[in-house]
Amino acid sequence: MLLGHMSIEVLREEACDCLFEVVNKGMDPVDKMKLVESLCQVLQSAGFFSIDQEEDVDFLARFSKLVNGMGQSLIVSWSKLIKNGDIKNAQEALQAIETKVALMLQLLIHEDDDISSNIIGFCYDYLHILKQLTVLSDQQKANVEAIMLAVMKKLTYDEEYNFENEGEDEAMFVEYRKQLKLLLDRLAQVSPELLLASVRRVFSSTLQNWQTTRFMEVEVAIRLLYMLAEALPVSHGAHFSGDVSKASALQDMMRTLVTSGVSSYQHTSVTLEFFETVVRYEKFFTVEPQHIPCVLMAFLDHRGLRHSSAKVRSRTAYLFSRFVKSLNKQMNPFIEDILNRIQDLLELSPPENGHQSLLSSDDQLFIYETAGVLIVNSEYPAERKQALMRNLLTPLMEKFKILLEKLMLAQDEERQASLADCLNHAVGFASRTSKAFSNKQTVKQCGCSEVYLDCLQTFLPALSCPLQKDILRSGVQHMLKDCEAKDLQEFIPLINQITAKFKIQVSPFLQQMFMPLLHAIFEVLLRPAEENDQSAALEKQMLRRSYFAFLQTVTGSGMSEVIANQGAENVERVLVTVIQGAVEYPDPIAQKTCFIILSKLVELWGGKDGPVGFADFVYKHIVPACFLAPLKQTFDLADAQTVLALSECAVTLKTIHLKRGPECVQYLQQEYLPSLQVAPEIIQEFCQALQQPDAKVFKNYLKVFFQRAKP
Repeated sequence: MLLGHMSIEVLREEACDCLFEVVNKGMDPVDKMKLVESLCQVLQSAGFFSIDQEEDVDFLARFSKLVNGMGQSLIVSWSKLIKNGDIKNAQEALQAIETKVALMLQLLIHEDDDISSNIIGFCYDYLHILKQLTVLSDQQKANVEAIMLAVMKKLTYDEEYNFENEGEDEAMFVEYRKQLKLLLDRLAQVSPELLLASVRRVFSSTLQNWQTTRFMEVEVAIRLLYMLAEALPVSHGAHFSGDVSKASALQDMMRTLVTSGVSSYQHTSVTLEFFETVVRYEKFFTVEPQHIPCVLMAFLDHRGLRHSSAKVRSRTAYLFSRFVKSLNKQMNPFIEDILNRIQDLLELSPPENGHQSLLSSDDQLFIYETAGVLIVNSEYPAERKQALMRNLLTPLMEKFKILLEKLMLAQDEERQASLADCLNHAVGFASRTSKAFSNKQTVKQCGCSEVYLDCLQTFLPALSCPLQKDILRSGVQHMLKDCEAKDLQEFIPLINQITAKFKIQVSPFLQQMFMPLLHAIFEVLLRPAEENDQSAALEKQMLRRSYFAFLQTVTGSGMSEVIANQGAENVERVLVTVIQGAVEYPDPIAQKTCFIILSKLVELWGGKDGPVGFADFVYKHIVPACFLAPLKQTFDLADAQTVLALSECAVTLKTIHLKRGPECVQYLQQEYLPSLQVAPEIIQEFCQALQQPDAKVFKNYLKVFFQRAKP
């Protein structure tokens, strides 16, 4: 009955689906094998295996799904039988699978991608079986080769593919290509040598005559080379070392790619594939560096960053950034030439000049980052690096000043918004250049601190602009907080300089960026690290010091309200980190800074009219910190830095006494010091020293006190 329905136009697709569901039912592996085989015989004798004679593509798509289900069901049966040790029936199942491969290949190679796509599962699982077999028969080897040729053919774009305006059909083909890639990866696991040889044959013959070959064939030839990188994986992209025959084949293909002139092919798909492949195999250029200049020119001229297609220019901007970063050691001879050639691409395009920039502002971010990488990683002395960085950023600063003046005078809201956007981009570009700095190449070592300080000083006046203030503030704020972990400790000293210099002028700005910056710092400090990773531990220690130095600058510059206005929960979190810094970490430099912060906060907030709850915090946390830190075994009173920390601890206690008066003495005398089991006579001695008007007397006494009190 179902077979009859499969010959009736309005019923045949549903009948096919029904058979698919029957085949997919859970069954004993031997019974399933018998069911599938009997169904195949019936379908074959009814003429359904004659794919070439079937014109109904919708039906063939369903039929392909049915064949896929039958093939996968047989493979599941084979797997179960192998697992159960039933070698005889497993062999029968494998034979049944092999007899379906010819039909599978016909469907895989079909020009309709839906029909082809529906059979990929069976194809993929069949290759998985072959991968597990010790030796392949001649027929199985031929099957592998046939699948390989089918995949290479089906990866090719159709004439109708719309590259400039990709719609639903194009999106479906991209997804289909991803499925084919999985097949290619699986083919590589079955026979890597065969895959490499097949790709090399197709690639070499196509690139020999690329000028007279259709774009889709040239594109797929380069695409296959690109895909080999993942199909034949190696660690750290080391494709050109190790296995000599593989390395030699890939090196030969890459040499052909960069010397053939194919980068000039007049089709965006070929151009993009060229740049993608060059960047994927960047290690080739460490083996044959003589090809770097011609590839750099391709990136920089009409083939890349100046291509007529915005899509190509945009992608090339990103790929160029990656290429330069990965080959920074080989870039030194070309740095100044590259910087000169990209100068016009770095221009800030204000809305009123009517000039359509070649690159969008997002693309320009990559060009600025690339310029930063070239300068910072160069072998130039610090003075030259500073000069180049200043050349890069000065035009931005000058344009920023002009545009900010125009914004202040602008009446039209739309014009204001576009000017503010442009100013925001300028800040973003300057910020992006700083991504090049690292632990080895710090801002300070490269002599670039002054340049960035100038940038910040140029950008800060935007904070007081009453127009479009949210856009402008977010831009300047972004420059300071959008840092990698390693950058945070670089930028904090710059913020400290700005804060100390501008004080109240930057208060609204600090107000906004305070917690986002702190969250970025906390996130890095809380990140787990390997137990024996000394460099990570040192990095965290330096960042912690920078963080406390920042808090010291804020409190010491008359801007304690920046902290006070962050909300009770955030204020408490900040204060707790300072207490932890004073007590928990055996770092006398950080401890000293923390005690300076605490004494300043007590001086500002510790009186009767201080913030609600701060007096309690003083007695619950600050007073104990002043004793718990020096009582620790790690607090070495023979160390000069530790003595300085103790000196600031003494200042903190004196400040508490100054602000809280007799109440403080009473608390120490009757509650806190007795809880530490300090002898009554020593408590009396301590309180007398604390009340001495001369602070030096108390500082000297405190050292003696802890020498006696330490367990």
